Amino acid sequence: MEPFTTLTGVAAPLPMINVDTDMIIPKNFLKTIKRTGLGKALFFEMRTNADGSENPDFVLNKPAYRKAQILVAGENFGCGSSREHAPWALLDFGIRVVLAPSFADIFYNNCFKNGILPIKLPQEDIDKLLDDAERGANAVITVDLAKQEIHGPDGGTINFEIDPFRKQCLLNGWDDIALTLRNEDKISAFEARRKAQTAWL
Repeated sequence: MEPFTTLTGVAAPLPMINVDTDMIIPKNFLKTIKRTGLGKALFFEMRTNADGSENPDFVLNKPAYRKAQILVAGENFGCGSSREHAPWALLDFGIRVVLAPSFADIFYNNCFKNGILPIKLPQEDIDKLLDDAERGANAVITVDLAKQEIHGPDGGTINFEIDPFRKQCLLNGWDDIALTLRNEDKISAFEARRKAQTAWL
């Protein structure tokens, strides 16, 4: 998993509440277990028209936001089914940070496991960031995980809270496998002892 330290990027406004995982990536794209290639399916039903053409009114199709790395959203983001493809699609598109007043628990946990930083903020801070994000290509926001600070395009600073363990994992790029492998020497020593003590197994 790629470490997350500081990110400076364009923020896209998505002022919708209850954005569920089927909206993030529709069920017909869940046939793969690969984490790559899903960015094209992100918000597919909102990004495309019925005839398959691109919907120019959807925020991520607008020129200023095509390479957005930060998403400013409404409350209860990521609700619905527990599909891990949702953070995979966001990450494959290029989104590394999602800012919202609240998240569905499973989606929130899945973000951390995949290198995405979900930040819960009071609604008044989200409203300010949504206003900043409306600036298009000038909607550049900096997220500093180590300092737990968000810097807006006008120079203002918003502080955020994060679980210390999750913060440490993101800063170091540790997913569940990497965390396990940090104890590889202890695991190997245990296996060697067990083999010696129970050779008949």
